Amino acid sequence: MLSFVWRATRGYRLRPWRSPYLRWRMETYWGIHADEIQFTDFFRFAWQHRKDLLRYLRWTERMS
Repeated sequence: MLSFVWRATRGYRLRPWRSPYLRWRMETYWGIHADEIQFTDFFRFAWQHRKDLLRYLRWTERMS
């Protein structure tokens, strides 16, 4: 599970809200434009959708 997070945040590990990949995933899931995602938006999204995110991470683990 953590291997996917490690790869998805490559180059942005200390600032995951700036990761183009994570912004794109949030844009397609949440509908907010990727360029408008800030620190607070990222963590609010992660907290509100934590169950879905964990389910997604478990799915990526099974697929690898």
